[in-house]
Amino acid sequence: MKARHKRLGIVIVGLAGLALATALVLEALKGNLSYFFSPTEVVEGKAPVDHVFRLGGLVEAGSVRREEGELTVNFVVTDMAQRVEVAYEGILPDLFAEGQGVIAQGKMGPDTVFVAEEVLAKHDETYMPPEVAEALEAAGKMDQPHPGGKAL
Repeated sequence: MKARHKRLGIVIVGLAGLALATALVLEALKGNLSYFFSPTEVVEGKAPVDHVFRLGGLVEAGSVRREEGELTVNFVVTDMAQRVEVAYEGILPDLFAEGQGVIAQGKMGPDTVFVAEEVLAKHDETYMPPEVAEALEAAGKMDQPHPGGKAL
């Protein structure tokens, strides 16, 4: 075999290895992606059924329910157009409150209840997560000034 053919073989094997490594990295990253959906998008069926995603909106006033002696909390997330019931087992963040912005990460359950693995609440009284503000604005329900320049 000539030296030219050996080099060509090494280059081809190297490119094949690089393509395989790229494919494996992309597949691993695809499993870790978590997209944001508003309650309207979830109700319309745009959210994945068997994949983790983020649900964001406002915690509906009067919707927070906790059974005595249980860690499971049920509440409703709304974008003022649609609403999605959420079940979360664990301790909620200190800043979690009705009428405030929230993002929950989890999956849709078989009974159309969003089963959250993690709940993120606002970090001060004026902040709203950008995804939640955009979802509320898209629903046409924003009416208060927002520190980031958008209305709430």
